[in-house]
Amino acid sequence: MSSPAVHLPVPRIPGRRGRLQDVPVQGKKKVLLAAPRGYCAGVDRAVIAVEKALERYGAPVYVRKQIVHNIHVVTELEKKGAIFVEEVDEVPSGSHVVFSAHGVSPAVVSAASDRGLQAIDATCPLVTKVHREAVRFARDDFEILLIGHEGHEEVEGTAGEAPEHVTVVNSPAHADTIEVRDPSKVVWLSQTTLSVDETMETVRRLRERFPQLQDPPSDDICYATQNRQVAIKKVAVGADLVIVVGSANSSNSVRLVEVALEHGAKAAYRVDYVDEVKQEWLEGVETVGVTSGASVPEVLVTEVLEELAGAGYRDVEEVRTAEEDLIFSLPKELRQDASGKRDSRALGGRGHA
Repeated sequence: MSSPAVHLPVPRIPGRRGRLQDVPVQGKKKVLLAAPRGYCAGVDRAVIAVEKALERYGAPVYVRKQIVHNIHVVTELEKKGAIFVEEVDEVPSGSHVVFSAHGVSPAVVSAASDRGLQAIDATCPLVTKVHREAVRFARDDFEILLIGHEGHEEVEGTAGEAPEHVTVVNSPAHADTIEVRDPSKVVWLSQTTLSVDETMETVRRLRERFPQLQDPPSDDICYATQNRQVAIKKVAVGADLVIVVGSANSSNSVRLVEVALEHGAKAAYRVDYVDEVKQEWLEGVETVGVTSGASVPEVLVTEVLEELAGAGYRDVEEVRTAEEDLIFSLPKELRQDASGKRDSRALGGRGHA
């Protein structure tokens, strides 16, 4: 029995290098390279989980939704034998299925169990933390205002932990229209990949209407999302152009473009691949800022830097605002090899920029 794959954009055909021309500008050309950027610990863990499942169990291994929101990562895993599906009912009974880094609701876990699937949960531990908060506050009969994007997989998973108690708040403007049952028992939680500034503005507006609004026990927006936004803010101040490497369905990548524009960049664009960088973007540009979303492998950034170097942007200055050394353990099913010994990659980790 075959299973339909998730519909994805057509993978790029690598373009000719040296497309961009070295056109003179008034000042000195340079690149400000944001750090941290690229893979976070949760993404690294999820990608390695699929790779190890393929090594351990053989192809195919099924993955519900995209394991992370990056077309390059998904395409490379497909080449190794991963099959991406929309829902678990598309997976043949008894097969191995990996839940993506964005998390799933209890209903999805139950549906997988009903089909006899051997599930491997690659949910980012920071997303799991938000799930547990939702369960705890629902148990105490709080109304949960979940700040996030309706329809995003992470939001669906978190809301699914306590659907009768959760209301999704899409934006600061949406906060002005929210109604609650009991203003004295309201708490906010958030999607982990949002703009920090926009989330705080949403919370401010909610608290104006509901003064007893409670905060989550710890910050829900993940460290990597925050760190990448802080770094691009510093870069944007001195950049004529910012290029963000990341996919269109990657919330944190899209936010980086917005943050760059809000903090001084004259222009900012998101690209999946270097081939999408346009010559006209560089017209009159002295300083180019470069960063990447938390689900982007460094090789894609390197390709952009190489192409920019050919256009005269050879001076690269790294702008580092934080160090990251967090590593998450792999899902328990993958921490041992086939012989039962602890696997050398049990902690995952390929290093982060």
